[in-house]
Amino acid sequence: MDSRTYVRRRIEETTPEMAWQPGSKSEMQEWQIRLRNRLSMLVGLPTGKDWPLSSFVDRVEQMRGYRREMIRFESRPGLEVFAYFLVPDNCPSGQPAVLCLPGHGRGVDSIVGIAEDGSQRDMDSPAEYQADFALQCVSQGCCALAIEQVSFGRRRDEIARNEGPEASSCHRDTAAAFMLGESMVGWRVWDAIRAIDYLHSRTEVDPKRIATMGISGGGVTSLWTACLDPRVAACIVSGYFNTFADSILSIHHCIDNYVPGLSGVVEMPDLAGLVAPRPLFVEGGDRDPIFPLHTLQKAITQATEIYSAWGVPGRFGSEVFEGDHQFHGVGAFRFLKAALP
Repeated sequence: MDSRTYVRRRIEETTPEMAWQPGSKSEMQEWQIRLRNRLSMLVGLPTGKDWPLSSFVDRVEQMRGYRREMIRFESRPGLEVFAYFLVPDNCPSGQPAVLCLPGHGRGVDSIVGIAEDGSQRDMDSPAEYQADFALQCVSQGCCALAIEQVSFGRRRDEIARNEGPEASSCHRDTAAAFMLGESMVGWRVWDAIRAIDYLHSRTEVDPKRIATMGISGGGVTSLWTACLDPRVAACIVSGYFNTFADSILSIHHCIDNYVPGLSGVVEMPDLAGLVAPRPLFVEGGDRDPIFPLHTLQKAITQATEIYSAWGVPGRFGSEVFEGDHQFHGVGAFRFLKAALP
């Protein structure tokens, strides 16, 4: 028996011990508390520590139709997060905001319209793959906080910088996280949680109307942050929602997707039960080579059942579009507008 056959057999024989089950509202809420605590431990979120953000603004630039601030803050001592805060022109206080999370590639510049040569793309001419979705949020009237994820762009090691603009340091950093008893999922989610703390400090933002949005590796962080931080009011996931068994455990993926011990606890569709009854929207391309269509549809079916059990079927939405591994956003932005009125 080769290794892949062995792994597949082990997966098929594993029954996640905390898989979602329908029940009364109080029973489902109790399940959420228990699973949220369990997953926080599995990914290695910090506990019992409250560090100052020590945030500051590097630069402010007036763009066409919005203001762009370059922000830095500490998510934990010694770990600095770089971000762009985008504010629509004439923005009153208390507006909805979206925490925007890029996938693999050049990093956060790819979602705020900054080309590789440093030139600026317009909001009406987005690039492919990540589609400058942070700019799309601004065009929808939302503030957007677009953060650089660990191991991407400005937050990768020197080896990756020397390998080219799209190289990441995910493998080396994730291996180190595992050795520390943590995970890259946990590192990135904690950055996102602290980014939400930052948004709470901005007068432009209504703290009760903050959504997460991400594609691919950013979709991972978007979903897991919504699962582990109940302050997230709505969640948009592109190019990730599927089953673990048929995506990251069957097809080659970056090591940053993995959480030790997770298969024995939940499958990915169960995570929708941690977001419910808050709004959740998922999308995927019908030709996505790393998150297959047939298991995306399977996961959507289960998430639909979860939201129906909560009595809020309209708070779950999905779209399968013609395309591969890329951000689409057509149904997602309609959904977001209704979720964050």
